[in-house]
Amino acid sequence: MAVTESAVVPVEAPGEPEGARGTGAGAAERARAAHEGILRRQSARESAARTYARALPIVPVRARGLTIEGADGRRYLDCLSGAGTLALGHNHPVVLEALRKVLDSGAPLHVLDLATPVKDAFTTELFSTLPPRFAERARIQFCGPAGTDAVEAAFKLVRAATGRTGMLAFTGAYHGMTAGALEASGGATDVRVARLPYPQDYRCPFGVGGDRGAELGARWTESLLDDTKSGVPLPAGMILEPVQGEGGVIPAPDAWTRRMREITRDRSIPLIVDEVQTGVGRTGTFWAVEHSGITPDVMVMSKAIGGSLPLAVVVYSDDLDVWQPGAHAGTFRGNQLAMAAGTATLAYVREHGLAERAATVGARMQDQLRSLAAEFPCIGDVRGRGLMIGLELVDPEGTRQPGPDGPLPAAPELAAAVQRECLRRGLIVELGGRRSSVVRLLPPLTISDEQASAVLDRLADAVSEVSSTAPGDRRAGRDTARGAESPL
Repeated sequence: MAVTESAVVPVEAPGEPEGARGTGAGAAERARAAHEGILRRQSARESAARTYARALPIVPVRARGLTIEGADGRRYLDCLSGAGTLALGHNHPVVLEALRKVLDSGAPLHVLDLATPVKDAFTTELFSTLPPRFAERARIQFCGPAGTDAVEAAFKLVRAATGRTGMLAFTGAYHGMTAGALEASGGATDVRVARLPYPQDYRCPFGVGGDRGAELGARWTESLLDDTKSGVPLPAGMILEPVQGEGGVIPAPDAWTRRMREITRDRSIPLIVDEVQTGVGRTGTFWAVEHSGITPDVMVMSKAIGGSLPLAVVVYSDDLDVWQPGAHAGTFRGNQLAMAAGTATLAYVREHGLAERAATVGARMQDQLRSLAAEFPCIGDVRGRGLMIGLELVDPEGTRQPGPDGPLPAAPELAAAVQRECLRRGLIVELGGRRSSVVRLLPPLTISDEQASAVLDRLADAVSEVSSTAPGDRRAGRDTARGAESPL
């Protein structure tokens, strides 16, 4: 069995201040005052562009594994994990040891793109995790330290290799916040990117879902590319996410992914797979493309590959390697600490079978959440892959979309209320989806069975509390504090 965290989920009541447990009411009051002061100064000084800080008014000061402790002494179970960055959770011992080793060695911390033993070890470990057919001919480009820069690099690469400019992307996509990445993302307006339907069961763009919906999407893609009057010239590349994360935790069917590979290969269109959030075991295989068995032309990677520190790379087939020196560069593309932490993380996930454990624990959590959905009509859908899980909140009194099993209207207010109630109970979750109506769970791959149960209990209590005030979704006789009789 895979090794998981040895830390036990705190048994104190969620949100109980540390000071109240032993250092006196005065210390607890001082901690709360410090916490509130930091938040006030953040609000006064930081940009209006801040996001997570608005929905999660906490001030982390210590963290280990799944647990965060705030400046006010409260403890939380963190199912945001740095938006999926923390594959091993906070401050995992192997990551800390790797960082100490580099710091103690006297190695340079900034080297641009020069070769170092630390970089060589990272590249060797990363290549050992790649799908074998892809690794055989792979080249790696170290980018600026964010996933969005790696997406930009991938776009520049395929444009340089093909001599074409257009791109294909999918509705609901999210590839980053820089200009080119935003063009391929779901909220773009002025774009050079053709949009294709992404298959989904609950809100299928064709109203049918399942295999039939995915097949219609594939046919639409073929028609767009082959119709000489479609208005879409042969593009430089196609970019897709194996699971749309910000788009609402929507896994692509494996058969559809294989169709996209066939369509692009037959037309000499490089296929870019964005593994920024799905990579390093998150979906139940080391890389999400392994579910479908395809060999892409390009893979974009960031988040977990840096072991909690900033790192991003593009790995691609050597026949695309047409870069001129300096064609894509970045001052911080040689982050030695991130490479050391990344090597330790990649090796730990591989050696301890954490991808396989993510598949097992994730499937169990989804099964239990589907039982919760059967109890509460405000949960319209439960979906995900591995430890990338989403619950879509809907209006149970709304009008269903046409079709035999049409979806109910999204309920972003309910989702936001569930997020607030989760936080009040000591659970950090993220929202996503087209209308921010999907509650997302991205726990570390090291989550224990006990911790998974605690997460589900707190989430279930939050849903129960919110649904008790939602029209048409009241549950008589249900105690918000779950007892031994709870199905979770």
